[in-house]
Amino acid sequence: MIRSRQTLFLISSAALFFAGIILLSYRIYVWGLLPLLGLLILYLATRVNRSVLSLFLFFLLGFLLFQFATGWMNEWDISKEMKIVLNRAFLLLILMSIAVSHMISKEKIRFHTRFPVWKKRFSMPSHTISLPLFLLIGLAGSCTIFIPLIWSPGISEVKSLWLFALGFTILNATLEELIWRGVMLSSLKRNVSVLYAVTVTSLGFGLLQLSIGIPVLLSLLFSFGGLFYSIVVLKTDSIYPSIVFHMVMNMGMVLNGWIN
Repeated sequence: MIRSRQTLFLISSAALFFAGIILLSYRIYVWGLLPLLGLLILYLATRVNRSVLSLFLFFLLGFLLFQFATGWMNEWDISKEMKIVLNRAFLLLILMSIAVSHMISKEKIRFHTRFPVWKKRFSMPSHTISLPLFLLIGLAGSCTIFIPLIWSPGISEVKSLWLFALGFTILNATLEELIWRGVMLSSLKRNVSVLYAVTVTSLGFGLLQLSIGIPVLLSLLFSFGGLFYSIVVLKTDSIYPSIVFHMVMNMGMVLNGWIN
Protein backbone atom coordinates (compact mmCIF):
# COMPACT_ATOMS: atom_id res chain seq x y z
CA MET A 1 0.00 0.00 0.00
CA ILE A 2 2.76 2.43 0.96
CA ARG A 3 4.71 1.61 -2.19
CA SER A 4 1.64 2.14 -4.42
CA ARG A 5 1.01 5.51 -2.76
CA GLN A 6 4.64 6.45 -3.35
CA THR A 7 4.35 5.49 -7.03
CA LEU A 8 1.11 7.46 -7.43
CA PHE A 9 2.72 10.44 -5.71
CA LEU A 10 5.71 10.42 -8.06
CA ILE A 11 3.54 9.99 -11.16
CA SER A 12 1.30 12.88 -10.05
CA SER A 13 4.33 15.08 -9.41
CA ALA A 14 5.74 14.30 -12.87
CA ALA A 15 2.34 14.95 -14.48
CA LEU A 16 2.20 18.40 -12.87
CA PHE A 17 5.76 19.04 -14.02
CA PHE A 18 4.96 18.08 -17.64
CA ALA A 19 1.73 20.10 -17.59
CA GLY A 20 3.68 23.14 -16.42
CA ILE A 21 6.22 22.79 -19.23
CA ILE A 22 3.48 22.43 -21.86
CA LEU A 23 1.33 25.35 -20.63
CA LEU A 24 4.26 27.71 -20.09
CA SER A 25 5.73 26.75 -23.48
CA TYR A 26 2.53 28.06 -25.10
CA ARG A 27 2.65 31.10 -22.77
CA ILE A 28 -0.69 30.19 -21.18
CA TYR A 29 0.50 31.77 -17.96
CA VAL A 30 -2.74 31.80 -15.95
CA TRP A 31 -3.29 28.06 -16.36
CA GLY A 32 0.45 27.46 -16.30
CA LEU A 33 0.65 28.70 -12.73
CA LEU A 34 -1.71 25.94 -11.56
CA PRO A 35 0.90 23.14 -11.86
CA LEU A 36 3.32 25.31 -9.87
CA LEU A 37 0.64 25.81 -7.22
CA GLY A 38 -0.05 22.08 -7.16
CA LEU A 39 3.64 21.27 -6.68
CA LEU A 40 3.90 23.89 -3.93
CA ILE A 41 0.89 22.42 -2.10
CA LEU A 42 2.39 18.92 -2.31
CA TYR A 43 5.72 20.27 -1.08
CA LEU A 44 4.12 21.93 1.96
CA ALA A 45 1.79 18.99 2.69
CA THR A 46 4.36 16.20 2.79
CA ARG A 47 7.91 15.50 3.86
CA VAL A 48 8.31 12.64 1.40
CA ASN A 49 10.38 13.31 -1.75
CA ARG A 50 10.44 17.03 -1.04
CA SER A 51 13.71 17.39 -2.95
CA VAL A 52 11.98 16.03 -6.09
CA LEU A 53 9.05 18.43 -5.66
CA SER A 54 11.46 21.30 -5.05
CA LEU A 55 13.38 20.40 -8.20
CA PHE A 56 10.23 20.38 -10.34
CA LEU A 57 8.91 23.56 -8.78
CA PHE A 58 12.08 25.58 -9.20
CA PHE A 59 12.60 24.26 -12.73
CA LEU A 60 9.17 25.64 -13.68
CA LEU A 61 9.91 28.94 -11.93
CA GLY A 62 13.14 29.19 -13.92
CA PHE A 63 11.28 28.30 -17.09
CA LEU A 64 8.72 31.02 -16.36
CA LEU A 65 11.56 33.54 -16.05
CA PHE A 66 13.03 32.15 -19.27
CA GLN A 67 9.74 32.76 -21.10
CA PHE A 68 9.45 36.31 -19.76
CA ALA A 69 13.08 37.05 -20.71
CA THR A 70 12.70 35.70 -24.25
CA GLY A 71 9.41 37.55 -24.72
CA TRP A 72 11.12 40.77 -23.66
CA MET A 73 14.12 40.02 -25.89
CA ASN A 74 11.87 39.50 -28.94
CA GLU A 75 11.03 43.21 -28.81
CA TRP A 76 14.67 44.17 -29.31
CA ASP A 77 15.81 45.48 -32.68
CA ILE A 78 18.41 42.78 -33.33
CA SER A 79 18.92 40.12 -35.99
CA LYS A 80 16.92 36.89 -35.95
CA GLU A 81 20.11 34.88 -35.51
CA MET A 82 21.09 36.91 -32.45
CA LYS A 83 17.63 36.40 -30.95
CA ILE A 84 18.00 32.62 -31.36
CA VAL A 85 21.43 32.61 -29.71
CA LEU A 86 20.21 34.80 -26.82
CA ASN A 87 17.17 32.56 -26.43
CA ARG A 88 19.51 29.64 -25.80
CA ALA A 89 21.67 31.72 -23.46
CA PHE A 90 18.60 32.43 -21.31
CA LEU A 91 18.54 28.71 -20.44
CA LEU A 92 20.95 29.83 -17.73
CA LEU A 93 17.89 31.10 -15.86
CA ILE A 94 16.57 27.54 -15.56
CA LEU A 95 19.99 26.25 -14.53
CA MET A 96 20.32 28.91 -11.83
CA SER A 97 16.80 28.27 -10.59
CA ILE A 98 17.33 24.54 -10.06
CA ALA A 99 20.64 25.39 -8.37
CA VAL A 100 18.57 27.35 -5.83
CA SER A 101 16.44 24.23 -5.32
CA HIS A 102 19.57 22.27 -4.44
CA MET A 103 20.60 24.96 -1.95
CA ILE A 104 17.21 24.76 -0.24
CA SER A 105 17.29 20.95 -0.18
CA LYS A 106 20.93 21.09 0.99
CA GLU A 107 21.98 18.71 -1.76
CA LYS A 108 25.19 18.83 -3.74
CA ILE A 109 24.89 19.60 -7.45
CA ARG A 110 26.46 16.95 -9.65
CA PHE A 111 27.05 17.53 -13.36
CA HIS A 112 28.72 14.20 -14.25
CA THR A 113 31.86 16.17 -15.10
CA ARG A 114 34.26 13.24 -14.76
CA PHE A 115 35.98 12.11 -17.94
CA PRO A 116 34.98 8.67 -19.25
CA VAL A 117 37.01 5.61 -18.28
CA TRP A 118 38.11 4.57 -21.77
CA LYS A 119 38.94 0.97 -20.82
CA LYS A 120 35.44 0.35 -19.53
CA ARG A 121 33.26 -2.29 -21.20
CA PHE A 122 29.46 -2.44 -21.24
CA SER A 123 27.34 -5.54 -20.98
CA MET A 124 24.91 -6.05 -23.86
CA PRO A 125 22.26 -8.80 -24.09
CA SER A 126 24.66 -11.27 -25.75
CA HIS A 127 28.10 -9.65 -25.58
CA THR A 128 30.14 -6.77 -24.20
CA ILE A 129 31.22 -3.64 -26.04
CA SER A 130 34.11 -1.27 -25.33
CA LEU A 131 33.44 2.35 -24.44
CA PRO A 132 35.28 3.78 -27.50
CA LEU A 133 33.24 1.55 -29.85
CA PHE A 134 30.01 2.45 -28.04
CA LEU A 135 30.75 6.16 -28.43
CA LEU A 136 31.88 5.74 -32.05
CA ILE A 137 28.57 4.07 -32.93
CA GLY A 138 26.69 6.88 -31.19
CA LEU A 139 28.73 9.52 -33.01
CA ALA A 140 28.14 7.83 -36.36
CA GLY A 141 24.41 7.80 -35.68
CA SER A 142 24.48 11.50 -34.75
CA CYS A 143 26.39 12.36 -37.94
CA THR A 144 23.52 11.06 -40.09
CA ILE A 145 21.99 14.50 -39.47
CA PHE A 146 24.39 15.81 -42.15
CA ILE A 147 23.16 13.46 -44.90
CA PRO A 148 20.57 15.95 -46.29
CA LEU A 149 23.42 18.40 -46.94
CA ILE A 150 24.72 16.13 -49.68
CA TRP A 151 21.74 17.07 -51.84
CA SER A 152 21.51 20.67 -50.65
CA PRO A 153 21.46 23.10 -53.63
CA GLY A 154 22.64 25.98 -51.44
CA ILE A 155 25.85 24.47 -50.14
CA SER A 156 27.65 27.82 -50.58
CA GLU A 157 25.06 29.48 -48.34
CA VAL A 158 25.54 26.72 -45.78
CA LYS A 159 29.19 27.71 -45.39
CA SER A 160 28.19 31.25 -44.38
CA LEU A 161 26.14 29.87 -41.49
CA TRP A 162 29.07 28.37 -39.61
CA LEU A 163 29.49 31.21 -37.07
CA PHE A 164 25.80 31.23 -36.14
CA ALA A 165 25.76 27.42 -36.10
CA LEU A 166 28.77 27.32 -33.79
CA GLY A 167 27.33 29.85 -31.34
CA PHE A 168 23.94 28.14 -31.25
CA THR A 169 25.44 24.67 -30.99
CA ILE A 170 27.80 25.42 -28.10
CA LEU A 171 25.21 27.29 -26.04
CA ASN A 172 22.24 25.02 -26.68
CA ALA A 173 23.96 21.65 -26.37
CA THR A 174 26.01 22.57 -23.31
CA LEU A 175 23.22 24.24 -21.34
CA GLU A 176 20.54 21.66 -22.21
CA GLU A 177 22.84 18.81 -21.23
CA LEU A 178 23.87 20.49 -17.98
CA ILE A 179 20.20 21.04 -17.12
CA TRP A 180 18.74 17.68 -18.11
CA ARG A 181 21.54 15.10 -17.98
CA GLY A 182 23.61 17.03 -15.47
CA VAL A 183 21.52 18.45 -12.63
CA MET A 184 18.06 16.94 -13.25
CA LEU A 185 19.12 13.36 -14.01
CA SER A 186 21.74 13.12 -11.27
CA SER A 187 19.44 14.66 -8.66
CA LEU A 188 16.42 12.52 -9.51
CA LYS A 189 18.29 9.22 -9.63
CA ARG A 190 19.83 10.07 -6.27
CA ASN A 191 16.37 10.42 -4.69
CA VAL A 192 14.18 8.05 -6.73
CA SER A 193 14.66 5.21 -9.23
CA VAL A 194 16.89 5.46 -12.29
CA LEU A 195 13.89 4.53 -14.48
CA TYR A 196 11.86 7.44 -13.11
CA ALA A 197 14.80 9.82 -13.50
CA VAL A 198 15.44 8.80 -17.11
CA THR A 199 11.74 8.89 -18.05
CA VAL A 200 11.09 12.32 -16.54
CA THR A 201 14.22 13.96 -17.94
CA SER A 202 13.75 12.44 -21.41
CA LEU A 203 10.08 13.49 -21.70
CA GLY A 204 10.78 16.87 -20.12
CA PHE A 205 13.63 17.47 -22.56
CA GLY A 206 11.34 16.70 -25.49
CA LEU A 207 8.44 18.81 -24.22
CA LEU A 208 10.69 21.81 -23.61
CA GLN A 209 11.22 22.00 -27.39
CA LEU A 210 7.62 23.26 -27.60
CA SER A 211 8.90 26.61 -26.32
CA ILE A 212 10.94 27.16 -29.50
CA GLY A 213 8.07 26.30 -31.84
CA ILE A 214 8.71 22.58 -32.38
CA PRO A 215 5.38 20.73 -33.03
CA VAL A 216 4.09 18.36 -30.35
CA LEU A 217 4.76 15.08 -32.20
CA LEU A 218 8.27 16.14 -33.17
CA SER A 219 8.93 17.26 -29.60
CA LEU A 220 7.97 13.81 -28.38
CA LEU A 221 10.45 12.35 -30.87
CA PHE A 222 13.09 14.58 -29.30
CA SER A 223 12.40 12.65 -26.10
CA PHE A 224 14.05 9.62 -27.71
CA GLY A 225 17.14 11.77 -28.21
CA GLY A 226 16.95 12.63 -24.52
CA LEU A 227 16.70 8.92 -23.73
CA PHE A 228 19.82 8.21 -25.79
CA TYR A 229 21.77 11.02 -24.11
CA SER A 230 20.68 9.72 -20.69
CA ILE A 231 21.95 6.23 -21.54
CA VAL A 232 25.26 7.71 -22.71
CA VAL A 233 25.68 9.64 -19.44
CA LEU A 234 24.71 6.69 -17.25
CA LYS A 235 26.97 4.29 -19.16
CA THR A 236 29.99 6.59 -19.15
CA ASP A 237 29.26 8.46 -15.89
CA SER A 238 30.32 11.54 -17.86
CA ILE A 239 28.35 14.34 -19.47
CA TYR A 240 31.00 15.19 -22.08
CA PRO A 241 30.10 12.51 -24.67
CA SER A 242 26.41 13.52 -24.59
CA ILE A 243 27.39 17.17 -25.08
CA VAL A 244 29.45 16.22 -28.13
CA PHE A 245 26.62 14.11 -29.62
CA HIS A 246 24.16 16.93 -28.91
CA MET A 247 26.47 19.46 -30.58
CA VAL A 248 26.75 17.30 -33.69
CA MET A 249 22.95 17.08 -33.95
CA ASN A 250 22.48 20.81 -33.36
CA MET A 251 25.13 21.71 -35.94
CA GLY A 252 23.41 19.51 -38.50
CA MET A 253 20.00 21.04 -37.71
CA VAL A 254 21.30 24.56 -38.24
CA LEU A 255 23.19 23.75 -41.45
CA ASN A 256 20.14 21.92 -42.81
CA GLY A 257 18.07 25.04 -42.22
CA TRP A 258 15.88 23.45 -39.53
CA ILE A 259 16.82 26.16 -37.00
CA ASN A 260 16.07 29.64 -38.32
